[in-house]
Amino acid sequence: MSVSNPTLITFVIYIAAMVLIGFMAYRSTNNLSDYILGGRSLGSVVTALSAGASDMSGWLLMGLPGAIYLSGLSESWIAIGLIVGAYLNWLFVAGRLRVQTEHNGDALTLPDYFSSRFEDKSGLLRIISAVVILVFFTIYCASGIVAGARLFESTFGMSYETALWAGAAATIAYTFVGGFLAVSWTDTVQATLMIFALLLTPIIVLLATGGVDTTFLAIEAQNPDNFNMLKNTTFISIVSLMGWGLGYFGQPHILARFMAADSVKSIAKARRISMTWMILCLGGTVAVGFFGIAYFSANPHLAAPVTENHERVFIELAKILFNPWIAGILLSAILAAVMSTLSCQLLVCSSALTEDFYKTFLRKTASQVELVWVGRAMVLLVALIAIAMAANPENRVLGLVSYAWAGFGAAFGPVVLISVIWKDMTRNGALAGILVGAVTVIVWKHFNLLGLYEIIPGFIFASLAIYIVSKLGAPTQGMLQRFDAAEKDYRLNK
Repeated sequence: MSVSNPTLITFVIYIAAMVLIGFMAYRSTNNLSDYILGGRSLGSVVTALSAGASDMSGWLLMGLPGAIYLSGLSESWIAIGLIVGAYLNWLFVAGRLRVQTEHNGDALTLPDYFSSRFEDKSGLLRIISAVVILVFFTIYCASGIVAGARLFESTFGMSYETALWAGAAATIAYTFVGGFLAVSWTDTVQATLMIFALLLTPIIVLLATGGVDTTFLAIEAQNPDNFNMLKNTTFISIVSLMGWGLGYFGQPHILARFMAADSVKSIAKARRISMTWMILCLGGTVAVGFFGIAYFSANPHLAAPVTENHERVFIELAKILFNPWIAGILLSAILAAVMSTLSCQLLVCSSALTEDFYKTFLRKTASQVELVWVGRAMVLLVALIAIAMAANPENRVLGLVSYAWAGFGAAFGPVVLISVIWKDMTRNGALAGILVGAVTVIVWKHFNLLGLYEIIPGFIFASLAIYIVSKLGAPTQGMLQRFDAAEKDYRLNK
């Protein structure tokens, strides 16, 4: 690996810029609210792009293009489900959650919100939800570190052990120093880089394969079923892929962006920006994989790396078709996707440990400076645990990531959604929803019932549990008054 390698230089400049943003955010971080929620100061553009970037990991530039390359358009149902789910989340949850968290003790985290919203004096709701976050997100963080390590390993020929630390170090650095503002500002840069890569690459591939008509003919010649969205699908498999969209209602790292918006008025504009970004990115992702079929069928002598691992289709097209400097920028987009998600997950874990355990149970009188430094220490602790888990990339625990999305979606999704639209929901209803959702996902996954994605039964059963158990009790007068005040605030300002 030469030091003059344009890709290496591009990566170094990119990483240095992200760390610099972290130090800029450090100067605006004065208390725990600043560190874990940015002082609720995010404008619509940063709210929109950071929500998008924190959602889309390396899967956007590697997993999905690879699946489309291998199987054609039948793999795109998941993209449709994600777009529908994200839009409904912005529409029904974003603005209401912003005002509800403010009216319920100015809550900084989801467990904090649940505890205040349902007047949970026992602390049980806070503890259970914080534990769910820590378990699932530590595993998520490990998978992000593995993805970053694989990128450095394949791009620069590093050993896996070296790549592990190289890939994680920059993300840990700017999250540790700058907290939520650093994560949100870097997410905005990373979202811009991702959309640039995903709009430019399919256009250049299309030109390289002779235009739209020639490209489509080549794809059809390779396999006519590439255009068939129902190829090898069943009703259950389509519902399962679309069901991914349900997960949005319960993802703490995305919901934190709504809570951090500077006002409810910013949400509508942020929704339009974020959905435009998401649709263009997912469209570009599908196009990269789809047009890649035509390119590599026309250039079989270049197809060996993609044949060996179809998830490399974006990487190989970037290397082959672009000037090395531009290729370096495009490959940095994969790093951006990995880093943006990993940084959010580290911060949510840090928030749960600091706000929901340390401050609540250990040091109720801790100063703001102390809490910020505890938050930083927790980022480091979670990162080191995740790196230890990622040291063996074949470790079975990483397989749990396949249903961590479902776990959050079913355990938290119905609780969050119903808590912001139904004032009669009770504390016991929330507890029942979290437990039923999480247990259903685990049991359904274990027995692989009906071949249906576990988030769907988990979401349905959790919603029923919330309704039935809430009907057996009644909310307090204080809960009703706060809900009505928040709803009035939302309707006046949306």
